[in-house]
Amino acid sequence: MSDSLTFAVPKGRILDEALPVMARAGVVPEEAFHDKANRSLTFATTRSDMNIIRVRAFDVATFVAHGAAQLGIVGSDVIEEFDYADLYAPVDLDIGHCHLAVAEPNEGAASVDGASHVRVATKYPNLTRRYFEQRGVQAECVKLNGAMEIAPALGLAGRIVDLVSSGQTLKDNGLVETGHILDITARLIVNRAALKTDPRVAALVEAFRRDASERKVA
Repeated sequence: MSDSLTFAVPKGRILDEALPVMARAGVVPEEAFHDKANRSLTFATTRSDMNIIRVRAFDVATFVAHGAAQLGIVGSDVIEEFDYADLYAPVDLDIGHCHLAVAEPNEGAASVDGASHVRVATKYPNLTRRYFEQRGVQAECVKLNGAMEIAPALGLAGRIVDLVSSGQTLKDNGLVETGHILDITARLIVNRAALKTDPRVAALVEAFRRDASERKVA
């Protein structure tokens, strides 16, 4: 059994909602974690046997799947995109609600599509290809890590696949949602091997599961 556990959390939209959930499960980062000027990626917690790493959401899944972190929190979009065999998502935390959608300009997709395929800007190439394949369409994915909304206006792609919450960002960039791919919530994820071999991991899973159940009842 490893001396220290590593808990991976994502930068960005989920983190603020995740922190109270983590605290109720006994995962509380040190004060330095909340310092906006602190550029560290690794932090201590109130538990002497646990550290927290704060990384990009896609990297949370990679760290946990490969056993560099034993547990983490990430959106179900990331879980579905990577589909890691060694990743287990036992608890839906019921936070971070949004959805993955197809969007294109109000006047329709630009003429960058080919005769038998569509060109899509996205950071979710696997989910995007799967969605269009189910509709008999080949998707040529242009991989971007951000600023998807400007791709159609610049002629890079006729449409985008991205996360949508309120839809305001789409509206501000002259886009309209044309397809709903996946409803998304944040999940507790664990490394399968760690869950089997380290009782602390199982105990934490149970703590998060209990909190999620209590919030549903309330």
